Amino acid sequence: MKRRLYFLLPSVEVTARAHDELLLARIEERNIHVMAREGTDLGDLPQADLLQSSDILHGTEMGLFIGGLTGALAGLAVMYFPPAGFEVGLWVVLGCALVGAVFGAWVSALIGTDVPNTQLARFVPAMNDGDILIMVDVPKDRVDEISAIIKKHHPEADMQGTEPTIPAFP
Repeated sequence: MKRRLYFLLPSVEVTARAHDELLLARIEERNIHVMAREGTDLGDLPQADLLQSSDILHGTEMGLFIGGLTGALAGLAVMYFPPAGFEVGLWVVLGCALVGAVFGAWVSALIGTDVPNTQLARFVPAMNDGDILIMVDVPKDRVDEISAIIKKHHPEADMQGTEPTIPAFP
């Protein structure tokens, strides 16, 4: 299980040094994500992609649940009020739930790509003021170690806490 650490750093140069120190601490670059206000040149720093900067994951989860539930309810309606001349079984409920879940996840994911990540909303004012947000995904047993490394080398780094769990698949 991984945890996501959030740090606000004052400049791109400081963030680049912190990035290098994270690499030296054996944090893979794919687990480091950097965000700044629009128009900031981050150079070679690993910029946050769609999974980190949008609500695509949350949207997909919600769409999967709501679409599956709606499909199951529609399947139950068809099962209890079948069309004339048709025998309908439980397979209709399952099929409708599956189709609803897939359709709901797809539509919600499309919508989620245009919605900023709600968990990052608290960092927007700081980023608008010029700070750089660095997100680091680390194993839960290394949270204190990595936090200490950043704080030791960058006392100006503002530790903004951790996110309890990171999905294993992204």
